[in-house]
Amino acid sequence: MAAAKGSAGSKNKKKWSKGKVQDKANNSVIFNADTLAKLEKEVPTYKLITPSVLVDRLRINGSLARRALRELEARGSIRLVSLHNSQLIYTRATAPVTAEA
Repeated sequence: MAAAKGSAGSKNKKKWSKGKVQDKANNSVIFNADTLAKLEKEVPTYKLITPSVLVDRLRINGSLARRALRELEARGSIRLVSLHNSQLIYTRATAPVTAEA
């Protein structure tokens, strides 16, 4: 009886999940020359432009992406489609469509 009790209670409880470890994103917090050139050249050609798209493609942080989008919109390079809570959706700026009768 002592042998059965000792073997069952001596070990710690088994952990079933090892837990997933997520890699830390190493996104930049300021623009360098390459990233700024890529932003000005490529981003106005994207069909769908959101802060998360910029974070993913340019490897910049979210606050820098929102700031860059505001700057591009002020220049007229991109156009705001939807503003819902904190999700900003932009698209490339095209000539305004005129209705012909």
